[in-house]
Amino acid sequence: MRLRPRCAFLTVFLFSGFSAMQVRNAVAGTCDPAIDGSNPCPHAVFHPEKRPLSMMARVGEAMFFDAGLSGSGKLSCASCHVPEWHYGPPDGASVFRGGKALDREGQREIPGLTYLDRQPPFSIGPDDAVADDVVPSLAVPASGTAHPVKSASNTAVSATSLVPQGGLFLDGRADTLHQQAGGPLFDPDEMASTPQRVAARLQTVAYAAPLRELAGPQGRRSRDFLLSEGLFALARYQIEAQDFHPYSSKFDAWLEGKARFSLPERQGYLLFNDPGKGNCAACHVDTVHGDGLPPLFTDHQYEALAVPRNMMLRRTHDPAYHDLGVCDQRPDGHRTLAPYCGMFATPTLRNTATRQVFFHNGVFHTLDEVLDFYALRDLEPWRFYSHGPDGKVRIHDDVPAAYRANIDTTDAPFDRKPGDAPPLTPAERKDIIAFLQTLTDGWTPERSPGTRARP
Repeated sequence: MRLRPRCAFLTVFLFSGFSAMQVRNAVAGTCDPAIDGSNPCPHAVFHPEKRPLSMMARVGEAMFFDAGLSGSGKLSCASCHVPEWHYGPPDGASVFRGGKALDREGQREIPGLTYLDRQPPFSIGPDDAVADDVVPSLAVPASGTAHPVKSASNTAVSATSLVPQGGLFLDGRADTLHQQAGGPLFDPDEMASTPQRVAARLQTVAYAAPLRELAGPQGRRSRDFLLSEGLFALARYQIEAQDFHPYSSKFDAWLEGKARFSLPERQGYLLFNDPGKGNCAACHVDTVHGDGLPPLFTDHQYEALAVPRNMMLRRTHDPAYHDLGVCDQRPDGHRTLAPYCGMFATPTLRNTATRQVFFHNGVFHTLDEVLDFYALRDLEPWRFYSHGPDGKVRIHDDVPAAYRANIDTTDAPFDRKPGDAPPLTPAERKDIIAFLQTLTDGWTPERSPGTRARP
């Protein structure tokens, strides 16, 4: 909904079915929330028709809740991606404990599974902050940092930059939900299963009978083919079930003119979109898509934010260990993808107010901590980073020196230097959090801000 250069902005409005009066209001800059919190330029937003699940998706639903697929027999997909928590983690643990004996730490925090149906495949190419249909490509700068300047008021500024975008997981290593499904299932630190175990269960468990029927003769002849069909069923469940992408937040209602922001929510929205303050919309794009699709609050891209090393995790006790995100997705990535080492996927902010763990290593557990980090990372680094034996602060302590040029130090609010005033006051950070609470699905006029919606 934020204002952008006139040509691009008018294009979005015209393709979204706005009246001439609404277009004039937009150009005049009057599409910010009114003083009473109402939306002066309501959208006709596209909502997919709710339909019964296909048989394949129903098989996937059964698999999603089946702990018997795991190596321990005690973990299902839903153990980590809990429906009541918008398919995110059930508690504030930095990482989930899995493995056959449930005694192994996962490598990263548990991402949510909502709003992945529009995720494009991984690519490296021109920056397009609002595209859901990026053409796969691979073009890596020969040297130097790959980080473009990004502004909430003008996403076209960085359009000539080559950026990693799309893909699933925090490093983009899977292109489809079909590919993604096998990741946690066969990870020894997570569900710790094997293809043989899953294929064998799909021969005997009751819900797999329709899967075997759908797989046809090849599924009866080949366990590998049946396994692939099972992973496909998991993907179909996430694509077809509306609970994974309901667009039912207060913000969605506000977009359509059916709700009003409170005073803090309105102020938080303005700060979220202010390029000199929060600048959040530079990466967490809140623009309605040209075909009427609601915003996902992500540009599908990757950023190196240099979050602090989480010393609560066992791996981090080894000084040589670093999780470098995008460049860890392939064996030669530290060389071929060096400009992107330290970058992790920008998640959707939908339902973020109900989470209790943030960033790839789960180092923060409240939105207050996250906003403090955004506002004060380089102004008060002692609040976040570890200290050496000499008492000095180890700034950016979880990114090796060789890759620190990749860290975002140019975009607000990360463009401040020691001695500068913070880009956001404590009260302004609270207002942004109030706005983020409007992104929680399951909103009704009676529901308090930020509360979770039960299915």
